[in-house]
Amino acid sequence: MLVRDFIEDSLYNPNYGYFSKQATIFDWDERPVDFSVVRDSVEFDAVVTKRYAAYEAERQLWHTPTELFKPWYGEAIAQCLVSEYLLKYFPYEDFIIYEIGAGNGTLAMNILDFLHRHYPSVYDRTRYTIIEISENLVQKQRQKLRRSHPGVQVVHQSIFHWGTREPAPCFFLAMEVVDNFAHDVIRYDLDTLQPYQGYVTIDSKGEFDTMYTQLNDPLISSFIELRQKLGHPLPISPLFRNLPILRRLYRNLPFAANLSREEYIPTRLLNLLRTLRDHFPRHRLLLSDFSSLSDTIPGVNAPVVQTRVQNTMVACETILVHQGAFDIFFPTNFERLRDMYEYVLSQPSTESARIHQPYVSLDPIPDRSTPLASSVQSVTLGADFFSSHQSPSLNRRNPLDGVSSASGLPVGERMSSVFKHAEFLETYADLSRTVLRNGENPMLDFYKNVKFLF
Repeated sequence: MLVRDFIEDSLYNPNYGYFSKQATIFDWDERPVDFSVVRDSVEFDAVVTKRYAAYEAERQLWHTPTELFKPWYGEAIAQCLVSEYLLKYFPYEDFIIYEIGAGNGTLAMNILDFLHRHYPSVYDRTRYTIIEISENLVQKQRQKLRRSHPGVQVVHQSIFHWGTREPAPCFFLAMEVVDNFAHDVIRYDLDTLQPYQGYVTIDSKGEFDTMYTQLNDPLISSFIELRQKLGHPLPISPLFRNLPILRRLYRNLPFAANLSREEYIPTRLLNLLRTLRDHFPRHRLLLSDFSSLSDTIPGVNAPVVQTRVQNTMVACETILVHQGAFDIFFPTNFERLRDMYEYVLSQPSTESARIHQPYVSLDPIPDRSTPLASSVQSVTLGADFFSSHQSPSLNRRNPLDGVSSASGLPVGERMSSVFKHAEFLETYADLSRTVLRNGENPMLDFYKNVKFLF
């Protein structure tokens, strides 16, 4: 099977998948830590370690910032969303929130508690829907939320099978979830630079291996085509890319490889972007995850593959592991994700494509990082946005049914920006709630390898 299918089966198979049967998300229960009485970050680590030890030694366990810093982390997310809602939609539209990968339901609980307490008129107009693939987590989420917020809808379904169109403005949350989206593996022929797609095979003895064939999978092909349009370079040395004679010299060396090293490409993430475009045309996306990881297996954009043994996380060097027993999670290049997201949303949905003329491809979108200083306005155009040297349609959204762009912003404005973890929290969080006795703030200092797209 394709590598993405193998990873998806390992993580999400309902009978033996890691998230279906093994994984447990760390939870403070109903007694979150009182940060004001903790001496320093060393003592905070000890508090977390002690709580970890309360779980069974062989249970697959990990923590998220939502759980470690509840309710304050969730309240920062709530403040971000409600600020945008009040600015753009209140009181004419309901406050509609969709969340995927909601874990224990803690983020939903913290957001709704915050709205109920501080913005009761907004809470009365809130519609919150969780889309969850894990049956176990569906039960946890319903149990946690039904008493305090009975209006929350929990849908047991994969977001990749979602078929309902939400025509109204809405907010879409993907917090600590896309790192577990399945990736494909490709390698490049060092003579022709043509990509080859990877498969996982199994022999008669039950041993796994990988093989590579010429590219024919539509999703991998569309990802590579999109990357070319965006001008994102191949993971091959520029000298190799531009000098065929150098490649030939290398190939004539003894034992020289005929394929480049493995590259893991986020094909399922591309699926998500298309789902957002087609079924949530007026959404605003808030996505957070790892931008880098240590202890990854060999390869470009490679994942961490690990399992928990006697309270110790053990990392592996291959994805060819027993299905369901190992977590497999990837870093995300947020700057490239932003470019992909803006480009995908600038094109007509599959429904529109059936009636309209084929879309004319745009010029490659240049990489631009944006400062947080303007995050309260939700967009930054970049100093050269209105340059006469750019295509007039570059980065612009198509009008939708006479309204603004796909997320309610004026046509022509760039919607999303990338923020570091600390930058986002300094804008929206009440940081005084997580200060330790010595002045350290673990909510800011932890998760330095996490970024936000908003």
